[in-house]
Order: sequence, then C-alpha cells, then structure tokens
Amino acid sequence: MSVVPTNTYVANEPDAITTWFVDEAGDPALFARGGKVVVATEGCSRFFIEGKLECRDVDVLAADLNRLRSELLADAYFKGVPSLDPTRQRTAVNFHAKDDPTEVRFLVFKLLAQHELRFVAVVRDKLKLLDYATQRRRIEPGYRYDANGHELYDELTRRLFSRLHGYGEHRVVFAQRGHKPRTRAFMDAIAHGDQALEAAMGLKRPKPTEVICGFPRDHAGLQAADYFLWALQRFYERGEVRFLDFIWPQTLEVIDMDLMPPKRRGRDRGEFVIFNKEHPLTLESRAGVGKMDREI
Repeated sequence: MSVVPTNTYVANEPDAITTWFVDEAGDPALFARGGKVVVATEGCSRFFIEGKLECRDVDVLAADLNRLRSELLADAYFKGVPSLDPTRQRTAVNFHAKDDPTEVRFLVFKLLAQHELRFVAVVRDKLKLLDYATQRRRIEPGYRYDANGHELYDELTRRLFSRLHGYGEHRVVFAQRGHKPRTRAFMDAIAHGDQALEAAMGLKRPKPTEVICGFPRDHAGLQAADYFLWALQRFYERGEVRFLDFIWPQTLEVIDMDLMPPKRRGRDRGEFVIFNKEHPLTLESRAGVGKMDREI
C-alpha cells in the first residue's frame, strides 16, 4: 500500500466510517507514598500524553505488521534477542516501541510511513498539574489527587474528542488500562467532548458506532498508536526531534494544554497552544511560545 502521507486535513465522506485507536504515554503519578513528589524523577514521567490514530485500512496494516513480525522471527540476525523470544510475550507477540530493539523500531517506523494514518495528541505538563493539585489542596483540605489517573485520563479524552477530525460515523478502539475495562467511562468522556463541540461550534456529530476496549496484541492500530506516542514522548521528555520529525507528515495536530498562546496582533488569549502544519512542533516553537508568553 503506497501512500503519500500528509497532515493536511481532508474531511471524510459523509458515509465513511473512521476508526480511531487511542492510547497514552507516560504515567499519571504525581506523588508517591507519604505524599512525596515524584514528577519528573527517575521512573516517573514529566508529561502525560493521550493520542488517537486514524487508520484507513486496518486489515492491510495488520497484515503488514504480522508479515514483518514473521520475517523478524525467521531472521537469524535476531536469534537470541530476548524481546523476540515468544515466551516473553513482547515483540514476538506485538510491537511496542519501548521494548522493541532499535533495528526493529526502525523497520516498524518505515512500515507505518507507508500507510495512510492521521495522528492527534493532547499533552499535559505534570509539573503544572502538580501546581494545580497543591493549590487546590490548600483551598480544599479534603481534596486528594486521583493516583490512578482517572481524572487526568478523562480530561484528556474529553479534549481529544472535542476536536473535529472527521464528519462521518466513527468507531473507537482504546487500549485497556489495568485489569478493568473502562468502556463506559470512555464513552462518557467522548460524549462530553461531542457536547462541547456542539456548544462551541454548533456542529453535531454522530456518536461512535462502536467503542471497544482491547489489548495491543489484538489490534494493529493500537501498536501503531503506541509508536506515534513513543515518538512524541521522546520529544517532550528528552528533547529528541528525529522521531517526531519522522511522524510529523502523518500528524494532524498536537494540543499542548499547558502552553498559553500569547495575545498578539489583536488575537485573544486562548486556552492552549495547538501545533499543526501551519505551526509545526519543534524545540524552538515550543520554547518560543513560553518566551513570548512571559514577555506579555
């Protein structure tokens, strides 16, 4: 399947069915036992990211990833590589960017670039979230931050689905978190996003025809979403740009909820900054927003 990827938005046909695969990167933790702050320390991320990835032909993507996995398992070069040992339930079962060897990661990224995929993500800076939780605790002594991240996860889901990325029917497949599926909570968050969209823009969108909670090993789209999120996470956590640059042609937008756009040239200050084709996400552009904001 040969496709020239683009991050220029083209609306779906009215009767088209859009499939979005949803996953997250990072962890929601702010505190450890005893209230110790652990944000941005070893083993705890500074950012929490949720993303949705549209795949136009799920069957073709699944066939291509399965074929690549079979080739890797049969390749003598990878003999003895732990993650390709089927008993370890890692790369040999499903692709996961964090666990996959560097050579495998390169091949997966090259494969994904050949498919018609569109990526959208929402990012929260947990240091800003820590400030909020600390201040709220001072005002409301009984307040406790949700250590399981349900509140944060639902907030990002609402924001992710309050943006219009397709007019036709759509189905959603999201990665299961923990041992209990959260299908109802997820559907409620999507419905909240639809209501916000209708209130803000007067647009009414069909509700998802199907919402599925599943594991990446069963959904090629979730494996692909994991790769896109990993690339974005490396940018935010480590300042690595090459992976982000590679997926950017297939990225519609990145919503940075903790950057405030500057009020310039008569524009009103908005709620957050959106990086897209017209305003690409780079180290300079993200730092520049914060700099301009401080100057105002």
